[in-house]
Amino acid sequence: MPEERVQRRLAAILAADVVGYSAMMQRAEEATYAEFERLKRDLIAPSLSRHDGRLIKTTGDGALAEFASPLAAVRCATEMQDHLAEGSGPFKLRIGLNLGDVIVGQDGDLYGDGINIAVRLEGIADPGGILISEKVYSEVEGKLDVGFEDRGEQQLKNIAKPVRAYAVRAGASSALTERLSAAPPLPDKPSIAVLPFENMSGDPEQEYFADGMVEEITTALSRFKWLFVIARNSSFTYKGKAVNVKQVGHELGVRYILEGSVRKAAGKVRIAGQLIDAITGAHIWADRFERDLTDVFALQDEVTVAVVSAIQPKIIQTEIALSTRRRPENLTAYDYYLRALQHYLATPEELAEKIKLAHCALELAPLFRPAAVLAGVGHMQNVLFGYADDPQFDRREAVRLSRLALSLDDSDPDTLAAAAVISAFMVGDIESAIEMADRAVALNPNSFDAWYGRGWVYRNAGLPEEAVRCFERAMRTSPVDPQLHRSFVGMGIALIELRRFDEAVVAGKKAQRQKSSFSPAYCCLASAFAHLGREAEAREAVARLLEFDPAFTISAFIARGGQSNAKLLIEGLRKAGLPE
Repeated sequence: MPEERVQRRLAAILAADVVGYSAMMQRAEEATYAEFERLKRDLIAPSLSRHDGRLIKTTGDGALAEFASPLAAVRCATEMQDHLAEGSGPFKLRIGLNLGDVIVGQDGDLYGDGINIAVRLEGIADPGGILISEKVYSEVEGKLDVGFEDRGEQQLKNIAKPVRAYAVRAGASSALTERLSAAPPLPDKPSIAVLPFENMSGDPEQEYFADGMVEEITTALSRFKWLFVIARNSSFTYKGKAVNVKQVGHELGVRYILEGSVRKAAGKVRIAGQLIDAITGAHIWADRFERDLTDVFALQDEVTVAVVSAIQPKIIQTEIALSTRRRPENLTAYDYYLRALQHYLATPEELAEKIKLAHCALELAPLFRPAAVLAGVGHMQNVLFGYADDPQFDRREAVRLSRLALSLDDSDPDTLAAAAVISAFMVGDIESAIEMADRAVALNPNSFDAWYGRGWVYRNAGLPEEAVRCFERAMRTSPVDPQLHRSFVGMGIALIELRRFDEAVVAGKKAQRQKSSFSPAYCCLASAFAHLGREAEAREAVARLLEFDPAFTISAFIARGGQSNAKLLIEGLRKAGLPE
């Protein structure tokens, strides 16, 4: 039998242990054990969760954890040490951090020098201190509000080469009271606070409506896991105050501020909202909504969807613009991910660049779930659009990456949506795909990706009516999405299966206008025109399809994505004269 290949990956490792644990156990065994269990439950586990860490294992007096990035690992370590420095508990921790190559065991445990160096650094760290390897230092230096002390090269036990180590400088990660009085740093992901809307009606009853609106918008935004959203209780401390947006952003540690007002008059309510970059003071988006004041709760829902669908893509576009201005040598995994997002797959070259950038993010942060999702979808699209040199490789990669993303968080709606589409197209497991797609929209009914993914799953399941509804919802949640052409094509193909050929033409033409080089738009148009007997227009669509996808044949189209159950679509392609 062939030898099973060892799985390796780059990982940020945190090793922690309790100073003097054995001596404390000798003095008071039960009390020490109980206190350490409380420490793991109340400090270590919540800190790991906040910083997307994964507990590899606990030892009698310590813990070993893996992080998506060195930055997250250092932030988690400083948070734990700050908490212990502030408290009066019996324990002090030593913490060691390393970024290195690890071997992944069949049980999910990690092994190798990447782990051993972290453990050895922890062993020589100061009590209450953090010691990091040079690899970690090079990734985090200048990105955190802490100082570092160069401890020189350390000869670590059973490690062949010396390792240069840096200590978090004394006082830089302790003094929690100082940290609390200082402004919080910006999180690793886009951050927003929704301030209380101003009631301009002179009607105290509208105060409840305005507050309810803010709560609804805050809740809707918090469902997007890539967003850091300030909780309502903090935002509402600014209620009734004249605010300086830059100051609020500084105090709350967020980049974006949403503020608004509510005015009621003559049975109508007018809501104004604006999204501001709190760092620069620039206005990113502003709009006004006027509705009849009938069912207050329905009105809150309606305006919430409108506001969230407008600001969510605006934030992504702003973040991408920020990323493209950063110098290449300073790029983080998140920067690579943002750069990958801006490629909208008009050409094989664009898709190849998207996949490459997503993999660059994963090389820096192997547990960065959004990058795994993006790369998996990219590999699937390579197959579906006929760009793949080795379709079987891309199929396997799509499935592997979607499973990795699910293993990191199987309750994230966008991850579920991507996994559902990959399951439907690359595996053919429609039952599982429907289950994941349904969960995705239940978890976040405001997610474009969730509704868009569900549309394709239901189209593949032979349920075109539900697919049309899903694509309509997707477009409603993100009406200015730069990838709206994909939804129009999905809707057009579903409409063909419903024999609504005129409407399919409208959808196909909208996709074509938005992205003239998107070949699936011409596939939809060729079939719909052929069914309508509009032969000249069908031939023109075929010519454009073959211009952008010269290798297109009906059998290849079926093989690429399991579209064999799109009977009327394929029948129309044959009528249009496309080769078998």
